[in-house]
Amino acid sequence: MKLLITGAAGFIGSNFVFYMLKEHPDYEIVAYDDLTYAGNLATLQPVLENSHFKFVKGDVADRRRVFSLFENEKFDVVVNFAAESHVDRSIEDPGVFLKTNVLGTQTLMDAARRFKVKRFHQVGTDEVYGDLPLERKDLFFTEQTPITASSPYSASKASADLLVMAYCRTYQLPVTISRCSNNYGPYQFPEKLIPLIISRAMEDKEIPVYGKGENVRDWLYVVDHCKAIDQILHNGKEGSIYNVGGHNERTNIEVVRTVLKLLGKQENLITFVKDRKGHDLRYAIDPSKISNELGWEPETSFEEGIRHTVDWYIENRKWWEDIISGDYQQYYVQMYGSN
Repeated sequence: MKLLITGAAGFIGSNFVFYMLKEHPDYEIVAYDDLTYAGNLATLQPVLENSHFKFVKGDVADRRRVFSLFENEKFDVVVNFAAESHVDRSIEDPGVFLKTNVLGTQTLMDAARRFKVKRFHQVGTDEVYGDLPLERKDLFFTEQTPITASSPYSASKASADLLVMAYCRTYQLPVTISRCSNNYGPYQFPEKLIPLIISRAMEDKEIPVYGKGENVRDWLYVVDHCKAIDQILHNGKEGSIYNVGGHNERTNIEVVRTVLKLLGKQENLITFVKDRKGHDLRYAIDPSKISNELGWEPETSFEEGIRHTVDWYIENRKWWEDIISGDYQQYYVQMYGSN
């Protein structure tokens, strides 16, 4: 089987590449990534010499390049991780998010139709559901929860999901969608909450926390997410949406304090800052459907996953220091000689 994995130099995409090459060593994998600010080719360095792996640089919204790639490679499966995903950045510049997340998805699906891909999997987010009230611990997102996007980012992802389902109905494109809760683990870009806390705390810098830190997220260890997508690709029903959650709800301030404790740092590093515009209160996923249909369950507790994540950032300091300094963007030039 030959897979195209877009956004493969990003956080979840790279972890999925590692997982699939380990679990399915006979599969052929082509990684496609434009190496924008959050894409880091150095992340994929461990597999660049693997004979079953190939990296191609490109934009998912570049129709000529995408169609040429599909024509040459004859993919069986497409897994679309490619996305602009940072809410704050979407508030500052929504247009970039629409181009990648909506038009990029359309371009990939048009190519998948033309070259008769057997499965197109769209990696979504629980943020398309909006948020839940903090006081209603009995409420959870299900696949039937109405889409109520709160930010330009979540609106762009919701638009992409609707487009994917429209292509399924109109063109009979064989699709599946997964909507996950907040991922964490190795190789996450340092602007996201957990790696931001780790990297700043290790340098004894202030840890900015929005509002009072009361917002709640359901945390999913990235390897558990990879296992869920693998299950969906092989056993999921065409035209289905699957929610993937970690059963690990924590307030932001709880997460910050947990990381500081693991690093042996004092809580006086915490600085409360003005809240984000339209900040969602609580995310919580009910993953009963994927559990009942495919037998998937999250295997990693937050306590276990966060300890492993902190240890990884301690042991791989150069990886995130290169990102913070901007040096990581030179890795592609070193490997391939040009931008």
